[in-house]
Amino acid sequence: MATFLDIHPENPQPRLIAQVVDALRDGALIAYPTSSGYALGATLGNAEAKERIIRIRKLDAKHDFTLVCRDFAEMGQLVQLSNAAFRAVKAATPGPYTFILPATGEVPRKLVHPKKKTVGVRLDTHPVARAIVEALGEPLLSTSLILPDQEEPFTYGWAVKEELDHLVDIVIDAESVEPRPTTVVDFTEGYPEVVRVGSGDTERFEA
Repeated sequence: MATFLDIHPENPQPRLIAQVVDALRDGALIAYPTSSGYALGATLGNAEAKERIIRIRKLDAKHDFTLVCRDFAEMGQLVQLSNAAFRAVKAATPGPYTFILPATGEVPRKLVHPKKKTVGVRLDTHPVARAIVEALGEPLLSTSLILPDQEEPFTYGWAVKEELDHLVDIVIDAESVEPRPTTVVDFTEGYPEVVRVGSGDTERFEA
């Protein structure tokens, strides 16, 4: 059974955040709130957790995993940014965007798209998500918690616990979160291509 933690949505309790981080470092797979709905999270080097995510969501090899970063500087260590991409991404973060960019050698090979050699990155604005990555001290491997028969991510921790009690290790409840998918912008070819319109304004990326 998954551990169920009630964490304040605006002022996360340091003791509970530390409990989550300790579990992540021990190999846990967590379900946690983000600014775009619930997500699954694990440490970058946790290959077993990645496989569990793939099984839960029934993902294929074309899926771009997302790395949730602490700040723009950390993001810059994980992806290659041209001057134009640097300016555009920096101006839009933190915010409701996921950026697909060429991965650097800092990203484990198994997390990189097998053909494009890319990875998704974002800076989340939810206080709990930010507290976790700050305390963890490294990016969090993440993907939206959308089951194969669903179109939107979970919005309540109790619903996640009820559905995935034996598939994840920790479920964080932080009141309701809105299912507002991020806008996904692909810089693989050196210019911005909006591949999913979400809650982030797309005008800044249109020619």
